[in-house]
Amino acid sequence: MRMHRPAGYPANRSAGRWVFDVLLTLAAAVTAVGSAVHDTPHPQRAAVALLVLAAAPLVVRRIWPVPVFGVVLVLNAAAGLWGHVHAVNGLALLIALYTVAAMRPRREALLCAGLLELAVLTGLLLFAGGGWWYDAIFASGMVAAALGLGLYWATRRAYLAELHDRAERLERERDQQGALAAAAERARIAREMHDIVAHHLTVMVTLSDAAVAASATSPERAAEVMRSVSATGRRALADTRRLLGVLRQPPGQDPAENLQPVPDLSQLDALIEQVRSAGLDTTLEIHGAARDVPAGVQLTVYRLVQEALTNTLKHGGSGARATVRLQFLPGELRVDIDDDGAGAAAPATASVGGGLVGMRERVHAYGGDVQAGPRAPGGWKVSARLHLDGGDLDGGDLDGGDTA
Repeated sequence: MRMHRPAGYPANRSAGRWVFDVLLTLAAAVTAVGSAVHDTPHPQRAAVALLVLAAAPLVVRRIWPVPVFGVVLVLNAAAGLWGHVHAVNGLALLIALYTVAAMRPRREALLCAGLLELAVLTGLLLFAGGGWWYDAIFASGMVAAALGLGLYWATRRAYLAELHDRAERLERERDQQGALAAAAERARIAREMHDIVAHHLTVMVTLSDAAVAASATSPERAAEVMRSVSATGRRALADTRRLLGVLRQPPGQDPAENLQPVPDLSQLDALIEQVRSAGLDTTLEIHGAARDVPAGVQLTVYRLVQEALTNTLKHGGSGARATVRLQFLPGELRVDIDDDGAGAAAPATASVGGGLVGMRERVHAYGGDVQAGPRAPGGWKVSARLHLDGGDLDGGDLDGGDTA
């Protein structure tokens, strides 16, 4: 039953295809009349009419390929048997067979070709006489040519459809990769903005509180602290502008003009000094020989120390002290940030804050792990280790809540 299903719908066909099929049908009909008159001096009109009628179904050959082939074959056989017409509408038969081979599965095409070959051989045995095998070779060649040409166009159409589908898939994958890259870039920018803005604002708030406290007893000290607040604010504004400048560059401007070097281990001293100026007594200790550390690892360590000290400034309380310890070991770098403030006494939040999530993402990107939590007898500790040779480390779960 599937052989009788339409391969297309008339409403979906263009006017050009309709015109082409009508002209092809007229050509097949005219050819049938000429062949019948040439082969038989006085052919029966009814038989000739059948041959002409056999071409009519070709108008809808693209819609019902197999039924059209069957009708054309039956009408040609009827014309030959009824009027003993030696010529048949061969052009209509070949066009119908080509259409089946080009538009239907190969099994149906081979079946139709076999039926046509059987009908041709039977007709030649009945009407061709002794030299029938010459005509049989020619007719079989024409059948094979129509079948092969149809199968070729079917294969070519399938190949082009596969190329089109592959191009669409590649385009979708490209769009998906672009969306994933954009999401990753947004996450990276969010981490950078959190690290920059949160740290500088925390320092500014701490310095402002100190200025308020000193304004009554030591106006000069308060003015000096406010100058530090102003300098910190300018640095925060400059860092934010540089980060956002990566996303939007004015036409004709070199993107490298407004960029600053990526923070690395050499800038830890400046970070520690900035935190000290905000009132947090901080010590930096480095153990082991500093080997060549990748720039990405250095940025990760810098942001990790910055986030931990920012949390201590916000939650450690007055009089807190912090220690930053870097330990270079074979193949890895250990980072410990300890403080003795009141952060451990604060209840752990139910959700993990953005700062600790940023720590985890940064450190896990280099095959490391992070632990954060209270330390005995008081204070808070953040520990991390990062692989320096590109290998994987067993990732550890984060302990404790985020103080950010």
